[in-house]
Amino acid sequence: MAIIIESRDADLPHLRELFLNERRRTFTEQDISEFELDDFDKQTQGEYILTALVNNIPVGFISIWMPNNFIHHLYVDVKHQGQNLGTELLKAAILKTSFPITLKCLVNNIKAIEFYTKKGFIEKSRGNSSNGTYILLELTKDIKQP
Repeated sequence: MAIIIESRDADLPHLRELFLNERRRTFTEQDISEFELDDFDKQTQGEYILTALVNNIPVGFISIWMPNNFIHHLYVDVKHQGQNLGTELLKAAILKTSFPITLKCLVNNIKAIEFYTKKGFIEKSRGNSSNGTYILLELTKDIKQP
């Protein structure tokens, strides 16, 4: 059974590893040799972070840029995927933000796009970034349950 808490300093080593490993596993079309352990600190600076714990070990997190209700990152360790942790992190984040909530997802990240659309996010627009084409997704009401 997982619990969702606000991120603690003690969680940082695990979260850095999780972020690095899952990005390397997910974004194989990018130059994964450029991904570094301290990317977590750089990319989540100033963001509100919730952590999923199993046996007091971080196995997932969601980071939110609160001024815009923008979900910047949502990652769950591959060994714990399929256990509703992403949904639980998303539900916990919704309690801390207000609608609409937005996020960007690279178009080739099919698994993430399917996850978010099943939860009720809708496509608002598309754009290009240094990492490729992305979809801007928006949620305007509570998530759909599985």
